[in-house]
Amino acid sequence: MVNFQMRTDLALEARESIGEADSELRGVRVEEYYHEEEDIRVTKVMIDTKNAAKAMGKPMGIYVTMEAPAMVEPDEDYHREISGRLAEEILELLPQADDEQSVLVVGLGNREVTADALGPQVVDNLFITRHIVREYGTAAYNCSKMNQISALEPGVMAKTGMETAEIVKGVVEQTSPDVLIVIDALAARSTKRLNRTIQITNTGIQPGSGVGNHRNALTQESLGVPVIAIGIPTVVDAATIVGDALEKLLEEEEELENVRYRERQQLHFAELNNMYMTGKDIDAVIKRVSFTVSEGINIAIGETFLEH
Repeated sequence: MVNFQMRTDLALEARESIGEADSELRGVRVEEYYHEEEDIRVTKVMIDTKNAAKAMGKPMGIYVTMEAPAMVEPDEDYHREISGRLAEEILELLPQADDEQSVLVVGLGNREVTADALGPQVVDNLFITRHIVREYGTAAYNCSKMNQISALEPGVMAKTGMETAEIVKGVVEQTSPDVLIVIDALAARSTKRLNRTIQITNTGIQPGSGVGNHRNALTQESLGVPVIAIGIPTVVDAATIVGDALEKLLEEEEELENVRYRERQQLHFAELNNMYMTGKDIDAVIKRVSFTVSEGINIAIGETFLEH
């Protein structure tokens, strides 16, 4: 029988799949919070040991997942609340958040592929300050302290002929930022989390991993500076959709020979291995959620020291 594994970039979903077999996985701690007024559920998964990291298929570190069911809706007030919560989570993961820092924000993805354009569109809406502060000082913003924020959109290898990690590492060596914030579109296991979930982690990111296109990782070990990764699942594996439907069918049709049915099911999954699905309104959704993420970053690091 083909051993097919559904792809997901979300540590929360990885923990849920492990939980079915081992509800008390050692080395993994989970904390949950629900903000009733904003209808935002925050789940923090902390992977503390190498064995747990291997079982989860994720590096050791902290993974914060914000689930906002109405994030796809065009409600500006609601998106402002999400941005505020996102800023709080970023500040908790940001090393020395109270100090003035140089922050490089990297928007990963392909601008010409709508479902993969989250990173570039987030960069478009950032509050960039590095060039102004270096030229005129913090007095230009009428404040005593100001984070130096710069941004980079490295594109994809098909256009540049270079690994994203090579481009980012070169910029890091030249500009010497104190921390990196990397934004990328992710893949989800559940269609319910599509465009409705934000993951923030201090473990960095491996570009393209969600769709099986593994590239060199962007981590503190590879770049020499702390890396915070922010992602939103914008695609779901086609096999996931089919698999969910067949699971429901198996539950309803108990007279079927389950083992043989699952064998045929997984054989067919192999044909769907390189197909990914997204919503028909993904262009509007990406525009909306990219602004939400950029506002969260702006609040966390762009306006921290402004004197209003």
